Amino acid sequence: MGLFKKVDKLLASMGNKSAMERLDPDTEIDEKLLNISGDKIAESKEGQLWVGVQELTGYYFLETIIISVLNIKTFDGATLIFKGGKEDFALKSDTLEIKSEFSNAVNRFISQVSFDITKDEIEQMVKGDFTEVEIKFKKNTILLNRAVVVKEN
Repeated sequence: MGLFKKVDKLLASMGNKSAMERLDPDTEIDEKLLNISGDKIAESKEGQLWVGVQELTGYYFLETIIISVLNIKTFDGATLIFKGGKEDFALKSDTLEIKSEFSNAVNRFISQVSFDITKDEIEQMVKGDFTEVEIKFKKNTILLNRAVVVKEN
């Protein structure tokens, strides 16, 4: 252990906030990782896709957490494409500005993105009527394979 790390540990034990942050800067992101809600529906070497559906006054949203090797930073939104089923379908992000946060704990970028979705598209997703999921933003694409069949609650 380096001298500076020992000093930071001593300062952190006395309540120094800066020293605490230097020792564990990703506490907030790590908490998010431990408390991921929803189901992991796709994964690959490039990342993982966790989803949950939320209804708000008759409109449905697919709330996603994307853990990936790519930093998603855009003001043009993203597209989520479900492929390989009876019929491919694409979802547009609800917001245009998307920014990832980096986590040292998993050495990946974490993005929370909300997508507009219909009841029919929810049913297709729940039935597992897809083999791949593509996440497109700017000129980048993250390709993921279906991980599990999503179950209704």
